[in-house]
Amino acid sequence: MSELPKARIATASLAGCFGCHMAILDIDERLIELMKLVDVDRSPLTDKKRFTERCDIGIIEGGCCNEENVHVLQDFRRNCDVLIALGQCAIMGGLPAMRNAIMHSDAPLRECLDEAYITGRYIRNTTHNVPNDPALPLLLDEVYPCSQVVEIDYQIPGCAPSGDIIFDTLAKLLTGKFRGFEPEMIKFD
Repeated sequence: MSELPKARIATASLAGCFGCHMAILDIDERLIELMKLVDVDRSPLTDKKRFTERCDIGIIEGGCCNEENVHVLQDFRRNCDVLIALGQCAIMGGLPAMRNAIMHSDAPLRECLDEAYITGRYIRNTTHNVPNDPALPLLLDEVYPCSQVVEIDYQIPGCAPSGDIIFDTLAKLLTGKFRGFEPEMIKFD
């Protein structure tokens, strides 16, 4: 009897805190069970920065705050059959989206950057320059949830979601048994 081929999974962290990737590690010993079903492609967990082949599932944490985030997210949509937004930053922008309120006030982006790098009360920037190197990605006008940039197939809520809900969702998706979340699995600590 031949073994079924493993599914390919890729992950990325955009504008967030990397807490959702840490929550993936909270799957604990069940990771061994999960690794029997999947191969991990592009991911900060494997340090692979490019897709090696098409993936069955892509998992994104964090929202989009700069052009690099948008390009990564679009690359995941092109290369993954199913795309999952993991955590509140990916779903709603999370804490990084707090800057959206500032950007929609009377303070344009330049004033915000000046405050952050030059005029802020605790800033000790002797050059009085705002970082502006071509290697730095261009900031967007606001932080966008992933669903405002590409089509998202599933959203796993939480900040960060528990390892239990991540494992349960992935295991059910991989076996074709995912029918939504059990209410008791959704927790916001």
